[in-house]
Amino acid sequence: MQRTVFDTPVVRTALRWISIAYLKAFGWRYEGRMPDAPKCVMIAAPHTSNWDFPITMFLAFALNIKVYWMGKDKLFRRPFGTVMRWLGGIPINRSKSNNVVAQTIDVFDRHEKLIIIIPPEGTRGKVAYWKTGFYHIAHGARVPIVLGYVDYARKAGGLGPLFMPTGNIEEDMKTIRAFYAGVTGKYPENSSSAAVSPAQSRKVA
Repeated sequence: MQRTVFDTPVVRTALRWISIAYLKAFGWRYEGRMPDAPKCVMIAAPHTSNWDFPITMFLAFALNIKVYWMGKDKLFRRPFGTVMRWLGGIPINRSKSNNVVAQTIDVFDRHEKLIIIIPPEGTRGKVAYWKTGFYHIAHGARVPIVLGYVDYARKAGGLGPLFMPTGNIEEDMKTIRAFYAGVTGKYPENSSSAAVSPAQSRKVA
C-alpha cells in the first residue's frame, strides 16, 4: 500500500491534536477504541453528506487509527488525487466491483496490518439496499468487521462492535441493522436501512 499521512510521525501527531481540538470546539466527541484486530474492514455509516468524510478523518486521527478508505475514482482526479492518496484513499471503479472485491482480498492476504474503511451505501443519496462488497471482502479475507459511525443527532462518532462474518449474510445483517438503527446521519431523509437485496442475501460460499 502507498505511504500515507499516518506514516509521517510528526504530521500524524500534529493532525491528531488538531482533530481533537476541532471536534471539541464544535461539540463533537469521539467514542470507543480500536479493538485488538490488526486487520479489519471498517464500515462507515450512515453516509448522507459531504461532511461525513472530513469528520471521519478527524475521528480516525483522534482515535490514532491508521486507515485506508475507498472512494469513487473521480475523487482522485487532478488536482486532488495526490492529496487523497496521501490521506489513505484508494480509488474505486464501480464498473469493476467484482474485481475490486478480489483485489482487496488479495491486498489483505499480503499485509499483516490493514484497516480499510468502506461506506456500504456507496453514495450520499438514499438507496434501497447497501452494497455488499464490504461483507464479501471481510468474509473472503477472513477478517472481522468493525462498525464505525458518525451520529449527528448526538454529535458523536467512533467505533462500535466488532464481529467476524459467518457467511450467512442475512443473519449477520440483522446485527448490523440493529446497531445502525440508533445512528442518525446529517440528512436523516437520505439515510438508508442496513439491508441487502434478496438476490444478495443468500449464504456466502
